[in-house]
Amino acid sequence: MNSRLHVVYTDSASLELIRPILAELPQPPKNARITFKPNLVVAKPSSSGATTDPTLVACIVQYLQEAGYRDIRIAEGSWVGERNTNHAYRICGYEEISRKYNVPLIDLKRDKARKVEVDGLEIEVCEEILTTDFLINMPVLKAHCQTRITCALKNLKGCIPDREKRRFHTLGLHRPIAALGSTIKSGWVIVDGIIGDLTFEEGGTPIRMDKIIIGTDPVLVDAYAIQLMGYELQDVPYVTMAAHLGAGSADLSKAEIIEHGQKDTEYIPQQPANRIAERYNSLIDQRQACSSCYASLIYALWRYEQLHGRLPAGVSLAIGQGFKGKDTGYSVAPTANARQTYGIGSCTARVCSHYVRGCPPSAKEVLTQLEDWLK
Repeated sequence: MNSRLHVVYTDSASLELIRPILAELPQPPKNARITFKPNLVVAKPSSSGATTDPTLVACIVQYLQEAGYRDIRIAEGSWVGERNTNHAYRICGYEEISRKYNVPLIDLKRDKARKVEVDGLEIEVCEEILTTDFLINMPVLKAHCQTRITCALKNLKGCIPDREKRRFHTLGLHRPIAALGSTIKSGWVIVDGIIGDLTFEEGGTPIRMDKIIIGTDPVLVDAYAIQLMGYELQDVPYVTMAAHLGAGSADLSKAEIIEHGQKDTEYIPQQPANRIAERYNSLIDQRQACSSCYASLIYALWRYEQLHGRLPAGVSLAIGQGFKGKDTGYSVAPTANARQTYGIGSCTARVCSHYVRGCPPSAKEVLTQLEDWLK
């Protein structure tokens, strides 16, 4: 299993940016039947934070077609509340991909399924997924109300019939998700982290992160996603369970993380409205902050509030490139009424005696440092 992860910093999908990365990955076999599995859990556009950006999918389709691959399809089974997946395909912009690139859209809700056994557990998996030669797993980096995060492994839950999705919940989700991840082999994992969701898998609290994560090991991808969102590995049991079943490695210490693109893109305040993020505005002094760094801070504050039942008190959090130079006009000299100021990210090193290193730091790193400062 390849222990290399590529992290692309970008505010939009660009084939020219990701083409050289894709070329480094193991390529599908010649004449392979290739199946894309995006996350279209609900019929909402990707700006909601719930679904995979169709532009990103189109980039990968174009790359493959230029390389001579012709047997390409997109397959998904949206949530059990939808009678079929066609509504999501239409609302999420996938019908346009189908027309432009002559790629069929497969509704896995209507597909036949067969049982496979993993670790003593029988699971029904859709035939389309079991018979494909090369699966491209394209999840969204977002939170989940029951499993805390959903990314590469949990995205595969859309590859089973609705009756099996319901059964997964009766089994406690973690064991069957791990078993499914060891059954379905992902050729490539390409995570849409351009806009994700802070709290809920169905969107509604979107946050711009400006990241695309590319790899071949879904377990390693999920281990990376966990720390990006401020959690510990033990908080999401199905990831280590999947590793124990041979689906991949959860050991980030042995992974090679390669970064691409511009990390210093200025934070875009016109991102989708996020009421939760707005609640933290009084704590944050944001000056030209990159969206990746800003997202890490928002996730960390959200996790802090979950864990402690309150927001951090008596602090101000400086973040952004506006604090980078020697003369920023920013003073952290304490006064009787001043809050303690902490810096988020390496840009604040010159103006804050206490700051979180990293460009950008992960939400886990920010959360750990906040808890250390405020204990």
